[in-house]
Amino acid sequence: KGTIHLFRKSQRSLVGKLTHEFRLVAADRRSWKILLFGAINLICIGFLLMWCSSTNSIALTAYTYLTIFDLFSLVTCLISYWVMMKKPSPVYSFGFERFEVLAVFASTVLAQLGALFILKESVERFLEQPEIHTGRLLVGTFVALFFNLFTMLSIKNKPFAYVSEAASTSWLQEHVADLSRSICGIVPGLSSIFLPRMNPFVLIDIAGALALCITYMLIEINNYFAVDTASAIAIALMTFGTMYPMSVYSGKVLLQTTPPHVIGQLDKLIREVSTLDGVLEVRNEHFWTLGFGTLAGSVHVRIRRDANEQMVLAHVTNRLYTLVSTLTVQIFKDDWIRPTLSSVPIANNILNLSDHHIIPMPSLKAADNLSPVTSTPAKPSSPPPEFSFNTPGKNMNPVILLNTQTKPYGLGFNHGSAPYSSVLNQGLGIPGMGAAQGFRTGFANVPSRYGTNARGQPRP
Repeated sequence: KGTIHLFRKSQRSLVGKLTHEFRLVAADRRSWKILLFGAINLICIGFLLMWCSSTNSIALTAYTYLTIFDLFSLVTCLISYWVMMKKPSPVYSFGFERFEVLAVFASTVLAQLGALFILKESVERFLEQPEIHTGRLLVGTFVALFFNLFTMLSIKNKPFAYVSEAASTSWLQEHVADLSRSICGIVPGLSSIFLPRMNPFVLIDIAGALALCITYMLIEINNYFAVDTASAIAIALMTFGTMYPMSVYSGKVLLQTTPPHVIGQLDKLIREVSTLDGVLEVRNEHFWTLGFGTLAGSVHVRIRRDANEQMVLAHVTNRLYTLVSTLTVQIFKDDWIRPTLSSVPIANNILNLSDHHIIPMPSLKAADNLSPVTSTPAKPSSPPPEFSFNTPGKNMNPVILLNTQTKPYGLGFNHGSAPYSSVLNQGLGIPGMGAAQGFRTGFANVPSRYGTNARGQPRP
């Protein structure tokens, strides 16, 4: 027996839960490096925002948003470490991998919202262009570039590294790839750096810094302040074009879709499973992306009644586990049912044969063409069949009508056989309903009293 607590412990608030989880992550020494870079990032963002205000440059503001995105990427890296520490719970039975997917999706969407804000401000500046001070413009550019590249290359961010490789290429990457092929054709040693495609985050950092350098030179030479607005629009478009494919990819993961590049492999595995010994059918298969690089799925397998369930389950799991890491397989045996003689319940009043009579069936063939024992035509050359049945019509059912007249006689049975021709001429025989052949045992009508034989004499 456990200890009885008189006062129930109060539940933690949301802030208390977040603090507890943060302490759990901070206990790992691998997180100290990320926390250090995060602190430096906050200091750098503060200086950059002050320089943006002093220079009145919207292009430097757009470039500073990339530094803010680096802070989001560091938070995503911390969430990735936290996911590795946590184990599946009854509430989150598949684990916590979708949290890092949500973090990547939120970071890329926020970066695109910042780019849209820059575009809106740039349109307003085209109507009234303010004066740009270049005193700290170049300093802020190199500080942001150095810190962004140092952060990207020093911290191994697994979620963003996977998304940047798995997502489709941006328009900036495609244009740079075309230029890189031309350069690598002249200098083949650069192919390991520029091909097959550059890191999108490093590429946008370098492109944004190059746009700010051009802005600084044009303003210093010709006082052409509108180039600052044009550079801000260029940086915003590059940011939006780089983040959009990542948002689409992470959004599809959150929607539990099947990755297009594994559909062919899944179809091949399903065909292999359907050919296993004992497997009759594979149905209700559903596969989806649980996290970055993690595929989950469920499938129903119908097997033979004599197949071994554990053996089939082991073979199916062995085949699908090469691609699907989190798999649920439901095995059920073939549920065929033997046919029954009657599937319609019989009414109680039909069992009372004294209240019903049967309409006589018309003669199918002449009586002289039929054998008195069987329902088949008499052929002198063929021997009689072993069994004989009273089947005057194969596709005709007797019609039962309610008889309102009360019959004074009851149900009786008589031993003996009657010629089959009389059955066809007088109708289907039912015990107690006239002289006719009623059952295959050859029972015929009897008088209305029990205990007498066919001639009306008392039975011994």
